[in-house]
Amino acid sequence: MFSTARICLTAALAAMLATGSAQAATPPELLASYTAQAGAPADPERGRQFFVNRHGQQWACASCHGARPVSAGEHAATGKSISPLAPAFSPQRFTEAAKADKWFRRNCKDVIGRECTAAEKADVLAWLLTLK
Repeated sequence: MFSTARICLTAALAAMLATGSAQAATPPELLASYTAQAGAPADPERGRQFFVNRHGQQWACASCHGARPVSAGEHAATGKSISPLAPAFSPQRFTEAAKADKWFRRNCKDVIGRECTAAEKADVLAWLLTLK
């Protein structure tokens, strides 16, 4: 017999799989997903500008990740080291959709005071993928 906890855990896992949040991805697959959600092509230059500019808040993405995020950054408030953001320099980046969404949600609220749109995520990721 299944315990109540096992049934709940199985149901939660099934729900995660159904929504795709537990699936691994490649950065290009994640970019394709954000682009499809946005309904428009991603623009790497717009992503670079979004990344380096402030948006009325205290920080820009570059405040912690660096203007060209190909090496380790440092959190502006805590000083904690941050691995390179560009996938070519940190292969584990943007390989889990749920993790990428979590960090976009958290960091966009700090940088622009709201969640990023799918188009903004697509633009930033498109630019990050150009960094070699």
